[in-house]
Parts: sequence; C-alpha cells; structure tokens
Amino acid sequence: MISITEAHNGQIPLIGDLARRIWPDTFGEIISGEQIAYMLDWMYSPGSLAAQMASGHHFLLAGEDDNWLGYCAYQALDEGTFVKLHKIYVLPSAQGKGVGAALLTEVIRRTRQMHVSRLRLNVNRRNAAIGFYEKFGFKIVATEDNDIGHGYFMNDCVMEASL
Repeated sequence: MISITEAHNGQIPLIGDLARRIWPDTFGEIISGEQIAYMLDWMYSPGSLAAQMASGHHFLLAGEDDNWLGYCAYQALDEGTFVKLHKIYVLPSAQGKGVGAALLTEVIRRTRQMHVSRLRLNVNRRNAAIGFYEKFGFKIVATEDNDIGHGYFMNDCVMEASL
C-alpha cells in the first residue's frame, strides 16, 4: 500500500536523491544531459529545497514498505485563488503502479480542503505525462517558454483542472 507523508527539512537530502535518480530517465530524451544537470543543481540543491519549503512549497513523499518511490510539491498562489503543482516525479521502477496517481489525488484533496477550485501545473510539451494529467481532468490552457539561464529554456504546456 502506498503511503503519502509531508516531507520536512530533514528529508531534503532524500528529495534531492530521488530527483537525481528520476530525472535522467524522465527527461533523457527531451532535454540534454547538461540541461538536466543544470536544472538539478538549480532546483534540488539543499539550499534551493530549503528555500522552496520556507516560501510555502509543501513537499509530499510517496512510499511503500519503507521504500521511497516519488515526491511532489505544491503551493497556494495568487492569494489562494489557485494551487500550483510545482513537481511530481516517480522512480522509473515504480511508474504505472499508482504512485503518481496517489500523489496527485492527495494534492487534489488538500487543494479542496483549502477551498480552492483550480489546480495548475507546467509540464514539458514533449513529456508523455500530459496524458496522465488529462486523465485527471487537466486541460492545456497555454504554452510558455521560460528562460532559466545559461541558454536553457523550459518549453512547457500550462495545464489546469477545475476541482
């Protein structure tokens, strides 16, 4: 059975380790290895993760039988008018086993608890996860190209679901 728990600062190294194990497989055919390394350092250094937590990002960890399988992060934005799902990732060996669905279902539950009816996310336009999100009622509402420095861009679809 998959359990979902809220991460705390002491688990920052765990989140970084999961990201480094997940990202090469998830993005290896979408963006360059150099961009993956740059983004991991940018978003998953201990300092960056601590700053994200301090600014209101809630990290959830998914596990089963004392094994961590994935994580996500979300945050209420724009004075609580919507919740942004910043990240959701699952180890390649655990994909297709309901881990991502459990994480997203928990974020939806928490969003509704906040009395917020819109959940938004960005996903790379070439990421197969778009179909996963569509199964949960997300629709593409925009596309954007975000300059993240060093000549790299995040070429994303913005997706939103009404809850």
